[in-house]
Amino acid sequence: MTTIAEAARIQRRIVTVLAVTQVVGGLGNGAGIAISALVVKDVTGSSGWAGMAVVMLTFGAAAVTVPLAAVAVRSGRRPALTLGWMLGSMGAVLTVIGSDVRSLPLVLLGLLLFGSSTAANLQSRFAAVDRADPSQVGRSLSLVVWSTTVGAVIGPNLTGPGQDVARSIGVPDLAGPVLFSFVAFTLAGLMTLALLRPDPLVRLAAAARAPSGIRAALPHIRGTTLVAVYAIASSHAVMVSVMALTPVHMEDHGASLQIIGLTISLHIAGMFALSPVMGWLSDRWGAAQTILLGQCILIVAVAVAGTSGDSELQITIGLTMLGLGWSASVIAGAAMLTRSVEVSARPAVQGLSDLALNLAGAFGGLLAGLVVAWQGFGTLTAAAGTLTLPVIVLVLSGRRVAQVVPTE
Repeated sequence: MTTIAEAARIQRRIVTVLAVTQVVGGLGNGAGIAISALVVKDVTGSSGWAGMAVVMLTFGAAAVTVPLAAVAVRSGRRPALTLGWMLGSMGAVLTVIGSDVRSLPLVLLGLLLFGSSTAANLQSRFAAVDRADPSQVGRSLSLVVWSTTVGAVIGPNLTGPGQDVARSIGVPDLAGPVLFSFVAFTLAGLMTLALLRPDPLVRLAAAARAPSGIRAALPHIRGTTLVAVYAIASSHAVMVSVMALTPVHMEDHGASLQIIGLTISLHIAGMFALSPVMGWLSDRWGAAQTILLGQCILIVAVAVAGTSGDSELQITIGLTMLGLGWSASVIAGAAMLTRSVEVSARPAVQGLSDLALNLAGAFGGLLAGLVVAWQGFGTLTAAAGTLTLPVIVLVLSGRRVAQVVPTE
């Protein structure tokens, strides 16, 4: 029988391994996502198509989220996360090839698979709480989310070195950073396979016999859990829709690739750097209150970004705040969800939550390109801001039950 001290040691090891792999994988995500819209624009010659980059990335993440959760239920987190990182690695290769031969279908297929890395990234945060003490769910989850900061912030700044690498091997400049993504995802997958031992889900033996997939999760999507899932998905849609078209907006106003990369880096820093603070707030202050804080920050962020015009400083401030609002809302939402569902059902419900998150992001990215091509970036940010209102209403109406912790 595992002692309390032994359980704590195992939990520390799991969180450490997940944190290190998130640093490496986050570098790949940051490098590729920062220029994905520009790759599509370069291949098609149209800003209207640029939003399809984030659409494919998020659809790709959505497509594998539930299958990866099912793999986790049956075989453990280790094989599920490894599979996600390796599919992302394959996607990076196809994106580079598609950019080189100027094939839009190949680029989109590559970005679709690339999105699997996002699914692995997201499910890592839930792996961190499989063995966590209920009073430290927010802390454990946020530490793994925070570890993404290092790689994710450095990643977008690899656009310059990526250009040099691309030219040295004869591929388009914009494909260079995606090469770094390939290396990073491969390393993250190999590290997960070799080091994530013991598997976080091993102690949940009953989960291996439990039903998995969407049908298994749906009966649990009610009350507090429904509020949590909706808050996570809506906040992600706001963030993705604005972030996806920011590089195009900045390029149209004459910003260099280096400035665009710096802006996205600071945005990603906003998403991840203060995540331990958001986790602490969720544990101590309450998940519902932390979600409301995140929604208020998102409203201010879209107002600042939407009125930035050609001001690189203002758009950078707006994007950084956008990341902070996302961080508060998604971390607190994930903690609320984890606490509101019994242990045996968590992997299935968590998978459905990530599916909703990615579909919301894909929908936001799809509309973002169309709205910007039709009415401009300011209209896009205003429309994104309205998505916060239903979340505020739902959280305020459900605060009485938002802090319920189920008996395990």
